[in-house]
Amino acid sequence: MKHSLEERMDIGRRMYLHEITYKEAMEIYGLSESCAHKYMTDYKKAQGIPLANTVPKMKNSAVLKSLSSPDIDTYMAMSKEELINELIIAKANELRAKKGYEVKGAGANKEYSILNNKNTKS
Repeated sequence: MKHSLEERMDIGRRMYLHEITYKEAMEIYGLSESCAHKYMTDYKKAQGIPLANTVPKMKNSAVLKSLSSPDIDTYMAMSKEELINELIIAKANELRAKKGYEVKGAGANKEYSILNNKNTKS
């Protein structure tokens, strides 16, 4: 069953505003679940609404960002999740420093550098 652009936008709007559920849209308009999802996604894109409400994942570049000390304004602008990630990275760097090494880079590009010239096996 083909729907015009206006009909698809209306179906997507009704689902977005919770006037109908996906299941109701599937029954009323004879849509598949993926088609109903696509109609709502198309509506969101047309209205400029963000598609996902997900929290950004911690990226490997977070280690690189933590090497330079940000000032208080940077911390004030961070979300709770970002602050937690910064705290974890700082703690890991502190523990590495106690053991006498430092990590530069992330992922496959990691470089380990020894901070002192002592033999680690004393």
